[in-house]
Amino acid sequence: MRNIIACLLMLAATAAAAQQNNPQLHRLFDSYYKERMQLFPTEATAAGVHQYDDRLAIEGSAPYIAATEKFYRKYLGELKKFDNAALNTGDRISLETLAYTLQAALEAQALHLEYLPMNQFISTPLELASFGSGDGDQPFLTVKDYERWARRMTAFAEWTDTCISNFNKGIKAGVVLPKALVKLMVPQMEALAEQDTAKNIFYKPLSKFPASFTAAERERISRQYHTVIASYMRPAYARLAAYLKEQYLPAAQDKAGLFALPGGDRIYRYYVNYFTTAPDLTPEQIYQTGLTEVARIHAAMEQIKTQTGFTGDLPAFFTWLKTNPALMPFKKPEEVLEAYSAIYRKVLPYIPQLFGHQPLTPMEVRRVEAYREAASAGPFYIKGNIAEKRAAILYVPVPDATKVNVTFYGMEATFLHEGIPGHHFQIALQQENKAIPAFRRQPSFSAYFEGWALYVESLGEQLGCYQDPYQKMGALNNEIHRAIRLVLDVAIHTGKMTREEAIGYMMANEAVSKAIATAEVERYMAMPGQALSYKTGEIRLKALRDKLAAQLGDRFSLRDFHDALLAYGDMPLQVLEKYMNDRAARYVNRSVLSSFPGTRRHKQR
Repeated sequence: MRNIIACLLMLAATAAAAQQNNPQLHRLFDSYYKERMQLFPTEATAAGVHQYDDRLAIEGSAPYIAATEKFYRKYLGELKKFDNAALNTGDRISLETLAYTLQAALEAQALHLEYLPMNQFISTPLELASFGSGDGDQPFLTVKDYERWARRMTAFAEWTDTCISNFNKGIKAGVVLPKALVKLMVPQMEALAEQDTAKNIFYKPLSKFPASFTAAERERISRQYHTVIASYMRPAYARLAAYLKEQYLPAAQDKAGLFALPGGDRIYRYYVNYFTTAPDLTPEQIYQTGLTEVARIHAAMEQIKTQTGFTGDLPAFFTWLKTNPALMPFKKPEEVLEAYSAIYRKVLPYIPQLFGHQPLTPMEVRRVEAYREAASAGPFYIKGNIAEKRAAILYVPVPDATKVNVTFYGMEATFLHEGIPGHHFQIALQQENKAIPAFRRQPSFSAYFEGWALYVESLGEQLGCYQDPYQKMGALNNEIHRAIRLVLDVAIHTGKMTREEAIGYMMANEAVSKAIATAEVERYMAMPGQALSYKTGEIRLKALRDKLAAQLGDRFSLRDFHDALLAYGDMPLQVLEKYMNDRAARYVNRSVLSSFPGTRRHKQR
């Protein structure tokens, strides 16, 4: 008996030890995070680490590439010293996630992606505009905050020189952006070079000084900003606009996709793996899945069409939806914003039934700023920061309120996706969860966080939404939109379709205008592979849910499943699937699937 008890105690002690974090590994995580923040100062700002707010990395420069490669290899080597089997769940997830990140970064460097340093969606010039507006991640709360931003602005001239140099290297190598994208970038840069202080976004912080600033401090900072903006920012943006228009545009490619570039097939396969985090999938498999999903969702749309009493075919129904004045009821931008706020109020009472944990960070609805409203294809989410008392924002573009249609970007489905419980719950919980290592508290894996956001659209009925056929049609339109992305992203970058053919395919298969279809296709051209992450992630999450529900039977709880999915933050799908399968196996004889580390239950504000 004593031997049995001793064995049981030993097993209990071993189990307890296995639940503890590995101190050596966490010291490595801390070291990695601190060093990464120095190398990626704007990322540090976005993460709420503000000691580098005065710096701007000259990404794409030879010294910077060498420094980051050394950094990646150093930590990849250190991770190999740990035995995964000896780690607890959280540590194992973090180690595997970091190893994936480092390996992907090294693969990207080998492809010389610095030859394409910016586009109309993702670029340092646009990020700095968001920072400098005073509404982004860059803080403007103290005199030191203002001074740090002024110093950061002075580095933009060097960044611009490096960007132009890399564009020129790309021209020599034949690795260039499509002309259609360059034409969009030129007016963006011209707008940010605006000389009128009332229109230039970089002057906005001067109009909202904290009340604690003295008159002398306001005067000194104002003079400093006018000097820095006039000497560094505006000239750099103007130089970039002129270069893009006069030199780069003539050299840009006429084709839409990566297939037309030297080594383009290899680059595209990298992006597919990077954004789906599912290396078992090939572009052709994804393309075929897209076609299958489009057909399935069309069948569901036919049912809605019948329910509304419309007697024409589906394309005619799309046209009717796009042109029916009753589905475009708004007159002013404020009415559109209020419609989204009303959805917010509708959803909140249902949340506790599906989620045991909600974030502390509040979320609000705002209109997109004028400088980027025209380039915004639809509503989008910007994370907040509870430590800085900064709310998350659901941004809604309303260039013309009278043309906002409730069925395209179905308003309810869009709110669930971009706001609650989609991006806001996942990202805010990840940021607030102190049990997750600091380097993982910012969203990094599109297949996870976009897959999650698309997945929660399917919960609409359980959240009090989709009670009329037009909102349900809007949800289906959102879903088919993501299915079409599987088709078009692959088709564009493998040469199956031209830009114009892709626009036509989208318009033929969902209720969108040509302007929106064009903006979407140009987004896929600019960010290869990213559009694949939504539907790929959603399909994998639903497969996990169905598998675990079958495995656990009556003991399966959808609320606990959601909490378990969100418990350790975002990660590659291959890591998530392993974690959830292991967790279900360990809980097969228990009624609870999840235990949410490092958080407490509370109501959404």
